Amino acid sequence: MSPKPKPAPDPAHLGPRLRLGVSRCLLGDEVRYDGQHKRDEFLVDVLGPYVEWVPVCPEVEIGLPIPRESLRLVGDPAAPRLVAPRSGVDHTERMRAWAAARLDGLAAEDLVGFVFKKDSPSSGLFRVKVYGEKGMPVRTGSGLFARAFTERFPDLPVEEEGRLHDWRLRENFVERIFVVARWQGLLRDNPTPAGLVAFHAAIKLTLLAHSPAHYTELGRLVAGAGRTPWPELVARYFGRLMDGLKALATPRKHANVFHHLMGFLKDHLDAGDKAELLAAVQEYRDGLVPHIVPFTLVRHHLARHPVGDWVRRQTYLNPYPKEMMLRNHV
Repeated sequence: MSPKPKPAPDPAHLGPRLRLGVSRCLLGDEVRYDGQHKRDEFLVDVLGPYVEWVPVCPEVEIGLPIPRESLRLVGDPAAPRLVAPRSGVDHTERMRAWAAARLDGLAAEDLVGFVFKKDSPSSGLFRVKVYGEKGMPVRTGSGLFARAFTERFPDLPVEEEGRLHDWRLRENFVERIFVVARWQGLLRDNPTPAGLVAFHAAIKLTLLAHSPAHYTELGRLVAGAGRTPWPELVARYFGRLMDGLKALATPRKHANVFHHLMGFLKDHLDAGDKAELLAAVQEYRDGLVPHIVPFTLVRHHLARHPVGDWVRRQTYLNPYPKEMMLRNHV
């Protein structure tokens, strides 16, 4: 007997949705050059209930029809041209002019990130084919729109749908977009040095799980928050925060965070509970159990004992909706 499908989350109880840019074909819209789509199950069915999509199809939005002649990148991989090989029509300047205007509009959308279509000459982020004079491609390019987006918004999380099939990359991307949403809340509701201090206090262990070096650096930056002009402070902090969170969390770094959290429980646990926790963390670090095992145990004990509010407010303990179950696999 096949298992029952997991019920979809009720959007009425999810709170404000994150505004996330996406290549339109990934939502199931038939806008590709061949009139087809590339609907992505994770994006639509798992992430979809938590986000408000901002769909973009560069080739359609510059006025090309559906279906249409395929396009490719040609020439210098550092500055390729966007060309329709059968007709020889060069769409480069048209695409660049449209992208500049579209990015102006997206700047007002409060995006938390963008998911691009892999291999696309307009939207691929990594290893897009660029054809040389002899017709042989090298996988060293980026789509024209994707490149323009990352240059305009260098700190926003971006990914390709293909890479999101990797559980570690998926968890990292989702965690980052929820951090951006929290950051937007700070700038909207309490844009002050005190607000930044509170934000950083809540994000510290998340950052430690990704980059201990950034954890230390940003702690020093926040300690002097009142001495730096606010625009300079937030730009520097956000840039370094997102740079640190790009680093993948590892079992070793997660284990370090678990030991930090266990320090707040040391006066509340008996010898048996301590041994059980230590064993779970070590088994996770050794690759014998997934992250969710020690994570659940630590959360269980934190809920049962009188630890400080600083600990309970850690985003590490609630990085994104638990219904997504991303840490069941990492």
